[in-house]
Amino acid sequence: MSLLPAWLRDPARHGAVFALALPMVFSNITTPLLGLVDTWVIGHLSQAWFLGGVSVGATLINLIFWLLGFLRMSTTGLTAQAHGAASGRDLLDTLARAMGLALVMGVLVMALVLPLLPHIIGLSGGSAEVQHYAGQYVAVRIWSAPAALCNLVIMGWLLGLQDARSPMALLILSNLINMVLDALFVLGLGWEVKGAAAASLIADYCALGVGIWLVSRRLRSLAPDVWQGALSRWRQWPALLRLLGLNRDIFIRSLCLQLCFAFMTLQGARLGDVTVAANAVLLNLLMLISYGLDGFAYGAEAMVGRAIGRRDRQGLREVIVLNLGWALLVAAGFTLIFGLAGQALIASITSLPEVILEAQRNLPWLVVMPLLAVWCFLFDGIFIGATRAREMRNSMLIAVFAGFFPVWWLCQPLGSSALWAAMAALMVGRGLSLGLLCWRMERDGRLLASCG
Repeated sequence: MSLLPAWLRDPARHGAVFALALPMVFSNITTPLLGLVDTWVIGHLSQAWFLGGVSVGATLINLIFWLLGFLRMSTTGLTAQAHGAASGRDLLDTLARAMGLALVMGVLVMALVLPLLPHIIGLSGGSAEVQHYAGQYVAVRIWSAPAALCNLVIMGWLLGLQDARSPMALLILSNLINMVLDALFVLGLGWEVKGAAAASLIADYCALGVGIWLVSRRLRSLAPDVWQGALSRWRQWPALLRLLGLNRDIFIRSLCLQLCFAFMTLQGARLGDVTVAANAVLLNLLMLISYGLDGFAYGAEAMVGRAIGRRDRQGLREVIVLNLGWALLVAAGFTLIFGLAGQALIASITSLPEVILEAQRNLPWLVVMPLLAVWCFLFDGIFIGATRAREMRNSMLIAVFAGFFPVWWLCQPLGSSALWAAMAALMVGRGLSLGLLCWRMERDGRLLASCG
């Protein structure tokens, strides 16, 4: 007789985890592919400052959209809980409030960025030519803000409905359109940097059109009584304040995380060109970890939220264990790959001997990072599904200001290794604090009572 419980031996339960995780992993892979196509297209222009301008401009835009990613996270958690509770009204109301917030924030982003664009670009440094073309890129691309933010909401809503294939199709379609238009506008029509920005702009609005169509198919299945009084429900202040509070806490959490990555880059630059280049190589490999583990985190968001909506305590425990178990296996696979082929991967990214040596010196940190980071990835997904953003925010603040920065300060004599020790402390601090909170809240029944 097997010592494992029957539910843990059930292939259907494991299949449900992969049905949500794998589509998100595959869709994530198209993002770095898009970056490679952008680099290839712009890299064929006559001067290096074209590529520099697109790099600086795209970094700024991606930072803005990434910091506003709370729109997807909060929507996923609230939708999953409504789906679990079989509440069509809450499904509709969550979508309406989140889309309204996305449209308002998209307009505000344009209204703030466009007048301040010269000053914002000036802070980035670089030559006058790089700043000029970065400004051109942002001035065009920023007009996609309403569409890009609404797309985040649509993806979160569909994922909350346990539908990972539609968000995958949406991301892949958007990136494919972007790639094709990149080549057409830049190489075919000679629009240079403005062409690259226009390609992304059009791709975002095309994705929005397809996303609205996908959502409309779901909305048609709702009962007629769900639509009665929808406008008055949308304006209910307690629900709006809950959404705003949830988004505020996730934003603070994301801002702190971005602060740590920015600090690694800026502090690495102070240590020299070789250090910042080597760290860039390792950080690119670190992104591979997120592509794998994010899929299981997204799955945990949807499955945990649904279990909470159903008030299914046993189901909640099962989805936590299943997602964590598979994420640990994937993390161990990354550790094995980096341990066996890390040096070859570094050499494939750069051919500069001094950069390779510096990256290899910190390679052991990359080897262990998947096993250190897997916990915070998964527990982030669990707490998003439970719509417990305040706990995520507090955990991040503790990990940053009691872990990341103190460890870096104490380890400064180690040079660049101090930055990687600090990053490891950040991951461990988040994982430990969230894990302890999750255990306590589940034991006390507070995790199951997350939806209001």
